Amino acid sequence: MNTHDSIQIFDNKKVRTLWDEEHEKWYISIIDVVEILTESPNARKYWSVLKTRLKAEGSQLATNCSQLKMKSSDGKFYKTDVADTEQIFRLIQSIPSPKAEPFKLWLAQIASERLDEMQDPELSIDRALEQYLELGYSENWINQQLKSIEIRKELTDEWKSRGIREGIQFATLTDIITKTWAEKTTKEYKILKGLKKENLRDNMTNTELILNMLAEASTKDISQALSPETFEESKKVAAQGGKVAKVALQELEAQTGKKVVTSLNAKSVLEATERKKIK
Repeated sequence: MNTHDSIQIFDNKKVRTLWDEEHEKWYISIIDVVEILTESPNARKYWSVLKTRLKAEGSQLATNCSQLKMKSSDGKFYKTDVADTEQIFRLIQSIPSPKAEPFKLWLAQIASERLDEMQDPELSIDRALEQYLELGYSENWINQQLKSIEIRKELTDEWKSRGIREGIQFATLTDIITKTWAEKTTKEYKILKGLKKENLRDNMTNTELILNMLAEASTKDISQALSPETFEESKKVAAQGGKVAKVALQELEAQTGKKVVTSLNAKSVLEATERKKIK
């Protein structure tokens, strides 16, 4: 199965999805759907109980739902229950919720939009722009983030071509890059910014994003130049790529007298913006 993961936005809530190119259908995280419809603090437990009941009733949804790897809040990929659009419609019927009908309309919309994007790829970029705007981000930040996603994809494609495995190996190389330029692992970086489930990149400032892009782009370019043959060699390349951004960070801090890597996150920025509007 050749899939591409993406985040969809419904009512300011993130929904993890995977697009199956071969069968041209969406697979959607059931946990994310359950959390939206029920507003339960423990959507995973709610789904576990519901799945048991559905199995007892002989429902095909509970027995036929698949498990695919999806990105979790810690940035790593774990197997999670997913369902295609048709199965999600059946799931909605089993959950009493005032959001049921709006969610059905939303599902139909993203299915239609994906077919449009296949005909015109630029629409997918426009869609991502709209989603970030809905969450309150500035256009300048969004443009940087979209570029960051593109550069990250180029780097992971390069890693795959070198035989690097998704999951632990990807995470290890990412940590080396981040630790080298920011002096923090991804986990340490998230702690600094007071993040738990939130995505780190979604909470970087413009400058942090730019330096992270420089580190990842440099790692990709160095990897292509040196052609590392082992994971250990790729780890050295990751450190070299991170060092390029580290030099830029040190020069910038020397010129401005300000720290680049800070606790500032998207939530605090948006709250500050709202306070200014009120004044």
